[in-house]
Amino acid sequence: MLRTRLDLDRIHAARRVIDPVFLDTPLDPCEALGRRLGCAVSVKLETANPVRSFKGRATELVTSLLVEQGRAAVVCASAGNLGQALAWSGQRRGLDVTVVASRRASVAKLDRIRALGAELELVDGDIETARERAAGIARERGVRLLEDSLDIETCEGAATIGLELARARLGFDTILIALGGGAMATGIGYALKSLAPGVEVICVQPAGAPAMTRSWHERRVVTTESAATIADGVTGRHPIPEVLDDLLAVVDDAVLVRESSIIAGIRLLLEHTGLVVEPSAALGVAAVLEDRDRFLGRHVVTVICGGNVDPHAHERWVHR
Repeated sequence: MLRTRLDLDRIHAARRVIDPVFLDTPLDPCEALGRRLGCAVSVKLETANPVRSFKGRATELVTSLLVEQGRAAVVCASAGNLGQALAWSGQRRGLDVTVVASRRASVAKLDRIRALGAELELVDGDIETARERAAGIARERGVRLLEDSLDIETCEGAATIGLELARARLGFDTILIALGGGAMATGIGYALKSLAPGVEVICVQPAGAPAMTRSWHERRVVTTESAATIADGVTGRHPIPEVLDDLLAVVDDAVLVRESSIIAGIRLLLEHTGLVVEPSAALGVAAVLEDRDRFLGRHVVTVICGGNVDPHAHERWVHR
């Protein structure tokens, strides 16, 4: 029995709360990409929804619970995708949403947060600075602080992806999941280890932002002084102990990839699947590019977790 904070019954119940627009996302084989990579490849497309990322599954769950509790407001720190998803879900339910983000965050993501009616506060520094400010706002205003990966709803919302993968009976043997704070990896990993335990669960993180991967390998929290990667959605420097414990229980391996491989992954996804993705969504492809022998002959699923990318940056990466 898996010893984690997650619960399979709650994950099944979450599907009844989440707006169906976020559920049952496409799971498609990509033969052309597979031929290029030397293995069978299928993609789970988590960008085919109003917020263009998997985060909406979690924010639907969180905001529905807030309404049940009679709460009127919520605040979070975000690199962009969580804030956008929370703004979308909160707007639907009449909640006041405040998002704290770094001034260095993607302009495209910040613009979408504003367009969805959230109050956006920008801070100097990185996502860790934003988390500190969001916690301060929650204390000052007496409102709910949504903490990505620590709050179990963010993990169990993401875990509904794992339910869909297990139900698909696609015959895959490996899944590659972008690793940042850990909500998606622990959620999907828990669901698959519960329902399809033969699937190897591998997390992928940029070498320039390695804190959670180092922590997984050393089985203790390892922090870093800085993070430098184009994959802005996975740049945390201070892993959460509870999340690491969950990750250790449900993940088989965690690997780091170079920036050049991430860019190559972005390019291959555009060329062979027609998908415009943000760097975090290309981490799985990058992992195969860096270790082809490991995946040779396997059937790999990679989760396309986000598509909120600055078009000018994407053009540079594709044409460099």
